[in-house]
This record gives sequence, C-alpha cells and structure tokens, in this order.
Amino acid sequence: MYDNVLIATDGSDEAEGCIEHGLDVAEAVGARVHVLYVVETKANYILTVGLTDDELRSYREYGEEVVSEVVDRISERGLSGEGAIRTGRPAEEIVDYAAENDADLVVMGKQGHGAVERHLGSTSEKVIRMIDAPVTVVAGPQWTS
Repeated sequence: MYDNVLIATDGSDEAEGCIEHGLDVAEAVGARVHVLYVVETKANYILTVGLTDDELRSYREYGEEVVSEVVDRISERGLSGEGAIRTGRPAEEIVDYAAENDADLVVMGKQGHGAVERHLGSTSEKVIRMIDAPVTVVAGPQWTS
C-alpha cells in the first residue's frame, strides 16, 4: 500500500498527533518513514519578514532537535527511516521532498487559522493542491474539542 510515508512536522505540541499517526500507519504497512522539518524563511509573502542569520541558525537547530527526536522514535518502533531539514516555503519544500523521496503518503498537521492563512490557504491546503500523493491532515487537540 505505502512504501514511503513522509511526516511533515513543525515540532509544535499540536503536531504530536500527526507524528503518532504517521508512525502508526508506517508500522501497520511496513513503510519507510521520512520526517521533514521546514525552516520558513518568511512569515508570509504579505509581511515579508526576513530572518537574520542568528534567527535562521536558531530555527535550524530547533529543527534538528525535532527531527532527531522523531528519528529516535522511528528506531524505537523498529522501523527504518530518516530525517531532513529544509529551508524555504513549507508547502513547496514538502512537495519537493515527497517527490524526491518517492513518498506515497504525506502526513501533516492542520495549520493556518489566522486571517492571513484563511485568505492565502494553509500549508496543508497548499500541499494538497500541489502534490500527486495522498495527504492525511491530522487535527491537533485544540481543533478536536
């Protein structure tokens, strides 16, 4: 069914359900797991808030911690997998990574609930529009109550 499951995470508490679901699916079907963290270089194109070198380094270090933790969990479950960190626009980086690594399922969290995100579309909505693979969007606890 699935050979490569891509879990896209921002490391937030809300993303925990996404990570668990992705690991559960991969375990059930014996798929390889890829975990991806994207350092967003601009908040959004309206605000165009660029990051300083120190901020970029800090976000990258945080991403390394997030990815390392998930890769450890992959190993603890006896699964094979790897992690990656990309810099750029999250939706584009997720789609590119999925294509480069033959991901046949992308699992990501529900994001983008502010006014700007509603107007522009959330990262998950953008990925769904751009990708050829199935996408599972997992709602975090704040959206399920």
